[in-house]
Amino acid sequence: MLSVSGCRGVVGQTLTPETIVRFAGAYGTWLRLREGRRAGGRVRVVLGRDGRAGSEMVHASAVGGLLGAGCDVVDLGVAMTPTVAVATDAYARGDRGETGVPTAGMVLTASHNPQQWNGLKCLLADPGAGGLHGSMACAPPVSCANEIIALFKEAAGASLTVPWDQVGRLARDEGATSFHVERVLGAMRESGLSIDPSLLGEGLKVAVDCVNGSGVQGATMLLEALGCDEVLLLNGGDSGIFPHPPEPTLENLSLPGGLCEAVRLAGCDAGFAQDPDADRLAIVDGDGTYIGEEYTLALGARVVATERRLASEEAPVLVTNLSTSRMLEDVAGAMQGGRVERTAVGEANVVEAMKALRSVIGGEGNGGVIWPRVTYVRDSLAAMALTLWLVSPAGAGRGERRALRDVVAGVPSYAIEKRKVDLASKEAARPAVEALARAHASRRVDLKDGCRVDFDDKRAWLHVRASNTEPIMRLIAEAPEAATARAILDEAARVIAGA
Repeated sequence: MLSVSGCRGVVGQTLTPETIVRFAGAYGTWLRLREGRRAGGRVRVVLGRDGRAGSEMVHASAVGGLLGAGCDVVDLGVAMTPTVAVATDAYARGDRGETGVPTAGMVLTASHNPQQWNGLKCLLADPGAGGLHGSMACAPPVSCANEIIALFKEAAGASLTVPWDQVGRLARDEGATSFHVERVLGAMRESGLSIDPSLLGEGLKVAVDCVNGSGVQGATMLLEALGCDEVLLLNGGDSGIFPHPPEPTLENLSLPGGLCEAVRLAGCDAGFAQDPDADRLAIVDGDGTYIGEEYTLALGARVVATERRLASEEAPVLVTNLSTSRMLEDVAGAMQGGRVERTAVGEANVVEAMKALRSVIGGEGNGGVIWPRVTYVRDSLAAMALTLWLVSPAGAGRGERRALRDVVAGVPSYAIEKRKVDLASKEAARPAVEALARAHASRRVDLKDGCRVDFDDKRAWLHVRASNTEPIMRLIAEAPEAATARAILDEAARVIAGA
């Protein structure tokens, strides 16, 4: 699958060494053509992988494709997606290497996709694309992604390689995770949230499920740096074998012996679940109740936007996609002049709007918090730090430990229902989208990405679109009650069936 999210496929079937070399070569060639007038045509690519079993082949093939295209490669080894972004920014700024060399990133991951999947995700660090706090690296905008895909499809293999004396050089950097953690701690200090972030975890016991993915080292390092009394690590091995389906959903975390049960039995204050590349975070409260991924962004935005409002007269702009809970509107509405800007689904679309609007925080309802003080990529470590600040005696608790369930109770509650329909291609979703738009022509309809319908009289919405990362059509509805959301989906299914 080729999209704004990069290249994904099933290892050994659609994702073969040849495909990987060709896509990495296309990206490297595109970078060199784009940056050809700078640094004598040299380009540096910071590379990391999510650690899933079988990724060594993907890694070796990607390194070969990038080097063969004439790019220097800085290999981080197993690294979280946000860590690759933070490191890409650091190299682009000259903080961790030679200055003046155009720098980009690549992550080898299929995110939450099942074990047999893998992929290649591109990151650009364009100094001219705007940004805050020295953060730049992000997924390429749609126009750039389409150019990379076109080069992948059209170019012959030989055209994606350079002569022997122009082949790139390979270096390794094993310190990127600690640099990422320090970046999060620095953001807590610089934002005024905490003079000493190492006090935020005092008195707190936290469990974290890393699904044997790339977040093991970073999550442990961060929670210890925040001073947590105890960190209970679940699925923190390096086998790369997922102990349960890797998406951090209620069903997967409620399995026997899972995070919800572990939090309850161990008496933890909170539980955190990452996906394999650790850009998403789901939250479990101290009772072992799954709070979920939609709350992750709402809670993070509540912290950052409130602190921003107290320090400035400028009303905060929060950015998210069309499929994210309307809780964000409630957070923005609590601040006079605060507002939410919605984009097409896809991290690149959210970030492009964040940079243009100089948004202080944004993200997606899949547990993806984007805090520019750290990075313009969804970041589970930033989300952990912001969530703990809300319950910490040294944070929002102001001397007392707060129960996470009480914090969550302060955010208006909605029920979100999701369904999937298999698709032969993305284009196959078009009749459904057009039928829904016609059926709801009297309501607010947004067609920038599939069809979103707002039912303002019900404080509800519906979004139907083709996925960027899986061969499916997603149907999502949200309302104050689950029954209303299900009824909206049922009606949508009837409309689609008649299309």
